[in-house]
Amino acid sequence: MKLKRSYGARELARMADPEGVSLGAELDEAIGKAEIAGGAWFIYGPSKNGKTSMAMILAKALAKHRKVAYDSVEEGINKSLRMAVERHGLVEAGHNFVLLNREFFEDLVYRLKHSRTVRVVFIDSVQFMDLKYSEYRRLRLDFPRTLFVFISHVKNNRGTSPDGSVATKIMRDSDVIFSVRGFKAFVTSRFGGNGEFVISEEMAAKFYLE
Repeated sequence: MKLKRSYGARELARMADPEGVSLGAELDEAIGKAEIAGGAWFIYGPSKNGKTSMAMILAKALAKHRKVAYDSVEEGINKSLRMAVERHGLVEAGHNFVLLNREFFEDLVYRLKHSRTVRVVFIDSVQFMDLKYSEYRRLRLDFPRTLFVFISHVKNNRGTSPDGSVATKIMRDSDVIFSVRGFKAFVTSRFGGNGEFVISEEMAAKFYLE
């Protein structure tokens, strides 16, 4: 076994951090200037509360900087997802946004190995893909320059915790976490934002008035 290299404190201090990118004023306020050259982000919340809309808004913003693949494992390319893509203006992203039709783990790995242009991958959802933690680690280690955005259900569709131990572990490992409820995302970020993002003013107003 070959001994891996270690790094001194001075070497670490000299290392240049990747520059954060702007995802637009409102997202920047919630997230901070995010590093998108690798890592994991996590979106979770009850059904019909705005998770898909949050994902589409992020996908459009990220597609200005990287090629984005949205792996619709749960819904495939059904009408509601196609409507969401159109509603959030993903057509404007052109070739920088592609929708994957239910590509499970091995299919996704194969694609990423043979398509080096994709640099952001949305996985919708952790539960429907039946992702194992060892598979999550493989994605992170095999594709260190790819940003993975995981979408997760919550327990019993009413709880505040991700559904399942794998989803919980991924959330804890994520750089940015979007807790979605009532068409608002409550954001925890390692990039200094830690704010709130309104997904839909109209839908949020209806939800919080009830």
